[in-house]
Formats: sequence, structure tokens, C-alpha cells
Amino acid sequence: MDERQRARRPGGRGARVGAAVHQAVTDLISERGYGTFTVGDVAARAGVADSSIYRRWGNLENLLTDVAVTRLNARSPMPDTGSLAGDLRTYAANVAREITGPDGLAVLRLAVALSSNGEQGLRAREEFLAERARQLDSMLDRARERGEDAPDALGVLDHVMAPMYVRVLLGIGPLTPDYVDGLVDRLL
Repeated sequence: MDERQRARRPGGRGARVGAAVHQAVTDLISERGYGTFTVGDVAARAGVADSSIYRRWGNLENLLTDVAVTRLNARSPMPDTGSLAGDLRTYAANVAREITGPDGLAVLRLAVALSSNGEQGLRAREEFLAERARQLDSMLDRARERGEDAPDALGVLDHVMAPMYVRVLLGIGPLTPDYVDGLVDRLL
């Protein structure tokens, strides 16, 4: 088995190292904020060698970008409840739960910090938004196939996701189920 096949294998040591490093970054962002730690700090927290991080991510900015994009996009599966309203409510509730969870604020802060940090940060933001749009488009396309009048992905981002992100980032009130459902109702 060559190195590429090992790297793609789900689970195993590579997956454990990746998860430990991602969690270490999230913890450090939460504790210290952006720009206040090194690859060495991440490696020590994750219990891996610095060289493992450099080999896999190349540098700290690549690692931070990977954490932000992966954590913000991978955690919100696209529901299929049979209706657009049900799908949007379920999706929005999942996102609300994730961004108010233990790592949510840290990951949002990381994404904001990266997006204002030069060309690589802009690429990270674009990658995140493109992936989020692809996810939403799959749900919205299903609704259209059922004959429902669906907004575009940007409409969902503007009217459902953005208000939740802003509330979490600024610490403005909780994301109650009624609040989240109200965002979806106003969009529809």
C-alpha cells in the first residue's frame, strides 16, 4: 500500500491525528484567540510531533484554514424531511446547535479572523461559502424537484444563517428554537 492509499483510509492513526490536531486548534482559539499560538503549541496540545503537522498541512495558516472550513461545513448534514420548510427548519436547528456548542464560537471566530488575513484567508472564506452553497443548493434543488418555490442559497445565507452567526459572534441572546424557526418562516 502506498502513502496516498494510507492517507485516504478512513479511521486509523491518520484520522486520530487529524482529529486531535483539529481539536487542539479549536481549544487554543477558544482559550487564547487567533494569532497567539504556534505549530509547536498545537502539536504539544494534540500529542503529536511538529513534523506531523508540517507534513500534513505545511504551515499554521493551512492548518487553521482546514480547521475552519472542515468544522463549519462538515457538521451540518442536509436533511431530507420531504418538504422545504421541514428541511430548512431542521438544517437551521442543526447549525444553531453546532455554533452554540462547545467549539462553535471558537470556530466562527477563527473563520472571521482568517477571512481578514490576506489572500489565503480570502480563499478559505470562498471555499467555506462555496461548500455551504453546494450543500444548500442540494436541498433547494430537491425542493424545486418536488414543485416547491425555493429561494436561492444566498437567500438562506442572508436570512437564516447570517443572523444566527451574528448573534453568536456578538453574544446577543440565545438561538432558541422559536427564534430559528422564525428566521425560516420569514424567509419562506
